[in-house]
Amino acid sequence: MLVPLKWLRDYVDIDINAQEFADKMTMTGSKVEKVENFGEDIEKVVVGKILEINKHPNADKLIVTKVDIGSEVVQIVTGAKNVKEGDLIPLALVGAKLPGGIKIKKGKLRGELSQGMMCSSEELGIPFSMIEESKRDGIYVLDEEYELGKDVKELLGINDSLIEFEITSNRPDCLSIIGIAREAAVTLNKELKYPKINVKESDEEIKFNIEIEDDALCPRYSARIIKDVKIGSSPYWMQRRLIEAGVRPINNIVDITNYVMLELGQPLHAFDLKELETDTIVVRKAKEGEKFTTLDDVERTLDENMLLITDGKKPVAIAGVMGGANSEVSSNTKEILLESANFNADSIRKTSKKLGLRTEASSRFEKGIDVNLVEVALNRAAQLIEEIGAGRVLKGFVDNYKNPVENKKIVVRPQRINKLLGENIPLNQFIEILESLEFKCSLVDDKLEIIVPSFRLDIDMEADILEEIARIYGYDNIPSKMIYGTTTMGLKTIGQIFEENIKNSLVAMGLNEILTYSFVSSRGVDKINMPEHSIKRNFIKIMNPLGEETSVMRTTLLPNMLDVASRNYSRKVEEFAGFEIGNTFMPMDNIMPVEKKSIALGLYRDKMDFFFIKGIIEELFESIGFKNYEIIPEKNHPTFHPGRCANIVYNDNIVGVFGELHPDVLENYDINTRMYAGELDFELLLTFARDNKTYKPLPKYPAITRDIALLVKDEVFVKEIEDVIKENSKGLVESFKLFDVYKGAQIEEGYKSVAYSIVYRSKDKTLTDEEVNKVHDNIVKELSEKINANLRL
Repeated sequence: MLVPLKWLRDYVDIDINAQEFADKMTMTGSKVEKVENFGEDIEKVVVGKILEINKHPNADKLIVTKVDIGSEVVQIVTGAKNVKEGDLIPLALVGAKLPGGIKIKKGKLRGELSQGMMCSSEELGIPFSMIEESKRDGIYVLDEEYELGKDVKELLGINDSLIEFEITSNRPDCLSIIGIAREAAVTLNKELKYPKINVKESDEEIKFNIEIEDDALCPRYSARIIKDVKIGSSPYWMQRRLIEAGVRPINNIVDITNYVMLELGQPLHAFDLKELETDTIVVRKAKEGEKFTTLDDVERTLDENMLLITDGKKPVAIAGVMGGANSEVSSNTKEILLESANFNADSIRKTSKKLGLRTEASSRFEKGIDVNLVEVALNRAAQLIEEIGAGRVLKGFVDNYKNPVENKKIVVRPQRINKLLGENIPLNQFIEILESLEFKCSLVDDKLEIIVPSFRLDIDMEADILEEIARIYGYDNIPSKMIYGTTTMGLKTIGQIFEENIKNSLVAMGLNEILTYSFVSSRGVDKINMPEHSIKRNFIKIMNPLGEETSVMRTTLLPNMLDVASRNYSRKVEEFAGFEIGNTFMPMDNIMPVEKKSIALGLYRDKMDFFFIKGIIEELFESIGFKNYEIIPEKNHPTFHPGRCANIVYNDNIVGVFGELHPDVLENYDINTRMYAGELDFELLLTFARDNKTYKPLPKYPAITRDIALLVKDEVFVKEIEDVIKENSKGLVESFKLFDVYKGAQIEEGYKSVAYSIVYRSKDKTLTDEEVNKVHDNIVKELSEKINANLRL
């Protein structure tokens, strides 16, 4: 945002130099990017009037002129081609100084005395961008009548400073001279002088209608009609201000709309009234594929989400972005419809982006504009049109504003704000700061009720008020303090220690840790044969993925594990043993997704079987203190081989699943060998594991060991045998161990021999054979009755 300091001084009494002012503004939150000073190096350059122009007697390309500077007539020799008798020009007198260290001396040019130098804009140090195109070459000829001998620096306003502010997206109210003036007034503790708006209207009343089809996209639309319009150049002072602020002057009407936009922050647009086919403006959405030619003579294709301004029959502007070529103000315009409206910020931003068309208006609308500015800006523009004699303003204006916006109310706690700032700002100063920012405050008990001014769209909560207090009070006034508190030792959490133990155990058993991405392809669950109704197909989708391979958040670690195994297998790695501990993500209705940690295992090598991975899992559980679990056969898991898969169950909770992978799954990953995998629930293991170890004294009494060989059917699981032994131990079975499973010629088809070694011991006495036999025989009896197990002789 380019702000000429002279323009700013119309509203705030700035009595310090530009650099000091810029520094103060930066300290209160209005960051200054650059300060440019004009006219500092100019001295003794005055207005002169050319009275005579004669040819130089000794040089064809030079002329000799007589120039009146009020107090005397001086002779000037020049080679300029664009001057004529009667022109007012800037004249550097003898002894004058110009930018670049140039000093003017009395001298002779080809024998003729020259008592100074006529100046071009470049010689005056005026930036090229701030000069009208017609005055960029040759001597800078003045358009208006000025008093002869007056200091040109004052008259042309080149004794000024231009300050560039960086306006953040949350402060659209500062995208105007008045917005910066508000900040300047508070920063310097000065009074803010708003422009006095008083529109002189004619007796003729306005007759016009405005229809808005979607109030959410266009909350307010107002218009005035100006007749007897005289299109021409705007006054020099206005052109100068526009140029310095980075806007090119066009004609008086367009310049006024731009001037008001820069001054107040509200974009305006003028339509040639004769080009409107009806007496009604209709604000509607565009039709899909509708064509429209904008002011830059480019035909644009619109869609149904874009907002149009129409005359009821044809579109005349893309709302908030750019007007149409079919209704633009031209040199023949005699009547105009002056528009001032408020549009939905998101709608304008999306429209501007889709069309690749960003304008001064759209850049303001897309950040949000105070709806109350609509009327103020409309009247300000009408006032300026009447004041410079550019037209006659009709009485009244049309205003479609169905749902007036109420100012926001925020309740804050001054004590809490002081605590967060680390400073004790008195309540009266607290209120004074807020009221200087045009907030209205009222004290209720120990809280402060604040009415937020409509132009502060960025204020929503107590934290915003805290920021306002801090920046105006002065960050440099808040003392720096050392952080204090109780020093504590940094420790790992229980979960971190548990995870570390799992990693150490698995690495000790020969597995390598792998790390993979949490965002994956949705095809991964297809490759592991996940059922269509599985909850693990309910993905969280990434809004802007790099590609399909990273389009969703994973719900299981197995596809990642198999991808790594497949990569190793394809590179002729003969043995693979890996594990990963990582997060999975499950969506929940209308709340944040559930993020759960899982453990994945994957192994393949020659002569490996189901019991190898089972042994790894059992050893892992032993190391972390997870006990009393059951391993139950699982025959219906589509990822695993039927009959070679098991669930790990604890108190009716499935803690994990493991087994040999299904041949179809291995084929999907191009793995041509048996592979075993598993996935365990980290959170459940952490909940149920107990790492506390209980020590007991060595037994005082001897043990008695009995071996037992049972003949059972093939479908009987050893767990069923062990359950019977546990249930009938009578407190005397210290331990038991499976030491043989045999099938052979001596065993009937469909049967197997299962052998256990059972250790009996009492804590209180030495057992007799009779006591042991009684329990042992009962176990054999129960095995026979419950699972039809017979002793093998």
